[in-house]
Amino acid sequence: MNTTQIAVDLAKSVFEVAVSHRPGQVDERKRLTRQRFRSFFEERPPVEVLLEACGTAHYWGRELQAMGHRVALLPPGDVSRYRDGNKTDRADAKALLEARRNRAIDLVPVKSIDQQAIAALHRLRSGYLQTRTARINAVRGHLREFGVTIPTGARHVIPHARRVLEEVAVPSYLAKASNEVLDEIETLTGKADQLRRSLERLCNHMPQAALLTTVPGIGVLTATALFAFVGDIHRFPSGRHFAAYLGLTPREFSSGSTRRLGRITKRGNSYLRTMLVHGARSALRAGKTATVPDDLRTWALKLERRKGHNIAAVALANKLARVAWRVWRDQRPSENRTAA
Repeated sequence: MNTTQIAVDLAKSVFEVAVSHRPGQVDERKRLTRQRFRSFFEERPPVEVLLEACGTAHYWGRELQAMGHRVALLPPGDVSRYRDGNKTDRADAKALLEARRNRAIDLVPVKSIDQQAIAALHRLRSGYLQTRTARINAVRGHLREFGVTIPTGARHVIPHARRVLEEVAVPSYLAKASNEVLDEIETLTGKADQLRRSLERLCNHMPQAALLTTVPGIGVLTATALFAFVGDIHRFPSGRHFAAYLGLTPREFSSGSTRRLGRITKRGNSYLRTMLVHGARSALRAGKTATVPDDLRTWALKLERRKGHNIAAVALANKLARVAWRVWRDQRPSENRTAA
């Protein structure tokens, strides 16, 4: 097997390439344009290509795999620890070679086109909701200056604000501008709902995502997000490793025989972690109204009475991640389904 490794620091137009025939040493360096970059790898025998899992990495990973090369995507946070001196393209390429020597670093699987497309839908929907939240907060703040308080909840903003703008003595130019913002909020809500419906249709044609929806607290959005952002579930040896990847396991400060556990690490993908925590809150609410709650929610409800709602929700999110790992790995529906 060819032991040559080629590290590539990706960019928009100019790519830094470092070729290593012996571990720990750079034997050849090149700066290639986008056009020359493709032909450079087409002319070489199959080798291991090291890329940082950043923008365009998955696209180039698929392209290089189609040429017969072995692609290793390394997490940017792990690569940065091996960079010497200032951040330059040359230093980044060398850091990739050094980081690859550490076999304890988990590689990022190359995403398929479908996974990247679904991840893009989630990012677009999240962007719409973030912009909508900003507009809602702006309307609340402006009307509060005129002594008007809008009830909590996004669904209350538009009807209350439109009625207030007609009844309260607000300058006409401000009322006009505020109504335009309310129109924008309605538009953003419609776009977010449209993307949600698209994800629901896609979920029906994705066996893995549909299987994940059998887990309590995991709906269409969380299931499709897990499919898009996680990739290959078999890279996690256990459910605890999967929960740790999502940042749902406690921080540990231990020495000798003393073990101290703190708050969750919050490492990994914050979007997935947020979705699971929201799903856990939903599962807790459903457990309170269920005739016979399943064992998982019964445990969570007991924890809620002892520790409070927030701690119970995060603890249940950890459990849901582990259940999702088992369901996904074994390709079997969850046994914790009950009628809410």
